[in-house]
Amino acid sequence: MNTQRILNVGLSGEQDVVLVRQRARQVSKLLGFSQQDQVRIATAVSEVARGACQLGFGGRAVFQLRDHDAKRQCLEMTINAGGASSGKTLPDDAVVTAHRLMDECIIGADAHGAPTVTMCKLVPLQAWVDGARLAELGAQLAKDSPVANSYLEVHQQNQELVATLAELRERQEDLLELTRELEDTNRGIVALYAEIEDKAERLRKADEMKSRFLSNTSHELRTPLSSIRALAGLLLARLDGDLTPEQERQVKFIEKAANDLSELVNDLLDLAKIEAGKVELQLAPVVPENLFRALKGMLRPLVDESRVELVFETPEVEDAFESDEGKISQVLRNFISNALKFTEQGAVRVRAHWDRERDTITFAVTDTGIGISPDNLQLIFEEFSQIEHPLQRRSKGTGLGLPLCRKLAELLGGRVEVESQVGAGSTFSLILPRSFPHIDG
Repeated sequence: MNTQRILNVGLSGEQDVVLVRQRARQVSKLLGFSQQDQVRIATAVSEVARGACQLGFGGRAVFQLRDHDAKRQCLEMTINAGGASSGKTLPDDAVVTAHRLMDECIIGADAHGAPTVTMCKLVPLQAWVDGARLAELGAQLAKDSPVANSYLEVHQQNQELVATLAELRERQEDLLELTRELEDTNRGIVALYAEIEDKAERLRKADEMKSRFLSNTSHELRTPLSSIRALAGLLLARLDGDLTPEQERQVKFIEKAANDLSELVNDLLDLAKIEAGKVELQLAPVVPENLFRALKGMLRPLVDESRVELVFETPEVEDAFESDEGKISQVLRNFISNALKFTEQGAVRVRAHWDRERDTITFAVTDTGIGISPDNLQLIFEEFSQIEHPLQRRSKGTGLGLPLCRKLAELLGGRVEVESQVGAGSTFSLILPRSFPHIDG
């Protein structure tokens, strides 16, 4: 590593301590150090030189420029207490000062056992010193050789102290101003948190009231709807006499409207229960093959086999997994009934897949129906939202089925995903953990 000597000062008397301090300030100024760093370097060097002279005169202070790395140089100052006998050590306060003020401080001993202290301070980045610049520095130092005058040095130190105190006072004022600004900010944050908590409480109460309203309304509507459906069934069964064709048509309208309203009421009630946290899961081993058999028998009446084929593929999951079969069935029934509703020709396929890497079970329902545009993929999961389409107008739904499916999936520790292309069909997936995530507590 390249090292270039700048200056060599002997420590043969007390006045040399003053001279070393002056030279340290002079060298650091010529190398481009800031005013504060000049004071730090001068103070560290003079304190160590004073400690060396206390052990005995005859030492030396050497100023060198050393390459720190490819981009930085450092000012290296070595104080050798050559007049000290072997085994002596420098005063602790001098060593502590050097450690605090310099970037690096190494304590050692020369070949004769006299203590040495090597201190380093990184030269500012913009001040790379080459051979020509070093020669200029040497000439400048020779020209401006100071006189070791204790009175002048004390005066200089006082000026440095005054400048430091002024800077500290300015920094203290800045800190006080910053503290006041932080206090104002903290008060604003506290007020904001209080406002957020107040709004959160209002939202919680509003959500609770909405859930209570939905639950009460649903219960109140269930009884009259059940009566309407039962009466419509009795009329269509002609238990009270025959109906004219027009009467039969009108009663079927009544029955269909009652069924649609009943479906809406059931969905509202389920949503209200989930949001109120009143839904209890019935965890048990679920066998996908048995689940598919039950769904096939349940949904067979909805299939128009002349137009659409409902295919349940053999599940890729043979072993049972822990979950709530009723909730899974409810989600899949919704997926399949939607797929049948919006598929005029083709097939609706239901399959189950085990992702071994993620240890998840995916139930997927794929159709060849009208598809969904990318802009509407999130809209379909919003409550009461429906997409404008001729088939949608023909098969009006509640707009609650898919939002309910998403909430049920979250309740089961999983999620719902959808992939779709307009005119090519959609795939709705229910992704569940193979092991239900039990929470201790």
